[in-house]
Amino acid sequence: MCVLTGAGISAESGVPTFRDAQTGLWAKFRPEDLATPEAFARDPRRIWEWYEWRRELVRRVEPNAGHHALVQLAGLVPRLTLVTQNVDGLHQRAGSTGVIEYHGNILRDRCSAEGTLAERSTLSITGLPECARCGELLRPDVVWFGEAIPRQALLEADAAAAGCDVFLAIGTASVVYPAAGLAESAKRCGAKVIEINTEPTALTPLVDVSLCGPAGAVLPQLLQALRG
Repeated sequence: MCVLTGAGISAESGVPTFRDAQTGLWAKFRPEDLATPEAFARDPRRIWEWYEWRRELVRRVEPNAGHHALVQLAGLVPRLTLVTQNVDGLHQRAGSTGVIEYHGNILRDRCSAEGTLAERSTLSITGLPECARCGELLRPDVVWFGEAIPRQALLEADAAAAGCDVFLAIGTASVVYPAAGLAESAKRCGAKVIEINTEPTALTPLVDVSLCGPAGAVLPQLLQALRG
């Protein structure tokens, strides 16, 4: 089984979707103005202020019944590969292992010069997070507009989608590629594709089964059915 999760499952925990996070002070900015390498180069302080605010939102919430159901589902099938477009780490906090983080993780830092995960320096000249190894600015370990999906995540997700018997698309609008193409790949390779969402999406006409409702309600029901 291959599972792809999107913003919908995290929204059930109270995590604002990417565009919904444009509130209050940030309402005057386009998301693209706060999530590109160019924006970071122009004004890293403003970008860090937004991401630290978003990090605090993520830290306040807890995994929901949908996250926990996926942990249990993994124990009922021979193999389950979980791919997430979310950057909040809620799947891992619920107990899922081997999660493929397609768009990174907002709670991690990456060196802007070396491109690798890094610890923060205890001494910062600029007052912004700096790499303990080289002193360059750190950035959030997320994929910004115009950046490529990490190669390992891309390859592992593609292989899981192409090799699965069942593909679950949960809480994703299925419009952002290449993630949106995973269900299509699974379908071409003969998998049964099941969608769980609160409303129809671009993927709905292609799936074998469409289950309308929040993941936190539908996934526990699926578990109950599988257990007979």
